[in-house]
Amino acid sequence: MAASLPPTYDRTAPNALGAKVNHDEIARFNFLTSVNVHLGTQLFPGTKLAFEQRVKPAFKKAQGREIATRVEVRDAMRTDPLYQTWAALRRNTMEMRQQTGRAIALRQLDALIARAKELNDAKPTLQLNPQTKIPRYISEVDNHCMPGSYYGELVPDDVSGPANYDLGVFVTGAGSMSARNDGGGRGVAKFVRERWPDFKPKRIMDLGGGIGSNTLPIAQAFPDAEVIVVDVGAPVLRYGHARAQAMGYDKVKFVQAALEDLPFEPNSFDWIQSTMFWHETSAPAITNGMKRIYELLAPGGMTLHAEQPNFTESTPLWEKFTKDWDAWYNNEPFWSKFHTMNVIDLMTAAGFQKDKLIEGEVVSDVEPGFYQPWAGSLSRHAPEKTNTAPTTRAWRGWYMFGGWK
Repeated sequence: MAASLPPTYDRTAPNALGAKVNHDEIARFNFLTSVNVHLGTQLFPGTKLAFEQRVKPAFKKAQGREIATRVEVRDAMRTDPLYQTWAALRRNTMEMRQQTGRAIALRQLDALIARAKELNDAKPTLQLNPQTKIPRYISEVDNHCMPGSYYGELVPDDVSGPANYDLGVFVTGAGSMSARNDGGGRGVAKFVRERWPDFKPKRIMDLGGGIGSNTLPIAQAFPDAEVIVVDVGAPVLRYGHARAQAMGYDKVKFVQAALEDLPFEPNSFDWIQSTMFWHETSAPAITNGMKRIYELLAPGGMTLHAEQPNFTESTPLWEKFTKDWDAWYNNEPFWSKFHTMNVIDLMTAAGFQKDKLIEGEVVSDVEPGFYQPWAGSLSRHAPEKTNTAPTTRAWRGWYMFGGWK
């Protein structure tokens, strides 16, 4: 039987800003990517067998009833040696991926800062606000084990965090996010253009857009629109703006602001977009954020969000348990709570009419022939991309929800 190996790191398409990697660093990234694939495709299926054949029967014998909640599954699985091995290795690969990317960025930090300054200085398209208040859901956790999260600064003008992030997306997704880590944004752009070919937005916001990897494909697909990336972290905006400039996207704006204090006029956007943003916020943030989005949209405007799916009564217990793993062990505290919230209800409470709501799915758009055709199935997030959405149908991609004003 032939081994299924993920794409190698040298097949990525580095931008003119990104940190340079040497032979040994590429080897480390390739090793970590392969370990992620092995854990997901070879070891993880065994944890379900352990649950069915060992853990669940033992729980019933001890408690006199069937296991009932995803928290009970978690607590019971913690004692199983196979699950302990898989979970520890999965956590360790994320920590090692962060350590490797961080070491690469830090050894060339002076050069990265100098290059970012050269691309950013005096550009009106980068708007930083030192008075921006970092919300607790960002300031109190290093999201997905990334030291300093999105806003931390080791030195003035720091870009080490986002450089690390940019370097390591390939490892986390096993190449399934394309050569430039922009497969999600390209998938969103394709979704919109195919579903609404006559939609011509004049002003687009990418909320929580970070380094802009998913924003730039949208800017490319809608070249006549003013495109604005909004994020709370100054480092990701410095890096993202310089990255965009280096790639020739000199009109995309990068604005520092918190979701709680968006500095824009009502009715001023035709499209407000986010990609994997809400699960890193909080219940009050998404509740109030949807209301603010409704205010900012122009009449006839649209909002779309690629995110985690909500759990329903038909979602299997094992699936609930596995999808919550990142909340418990990968520094994503809101991940679990977000699964239980009904985003359709949130949108209607914010003012959107039910007959104008949108549901769909988005699949990462990977360059034809660039990666092996099976690469997209190797992401450690693959279990989260096969789920039961609110309509109870099976979804192959990320859950997309939104609505028209």
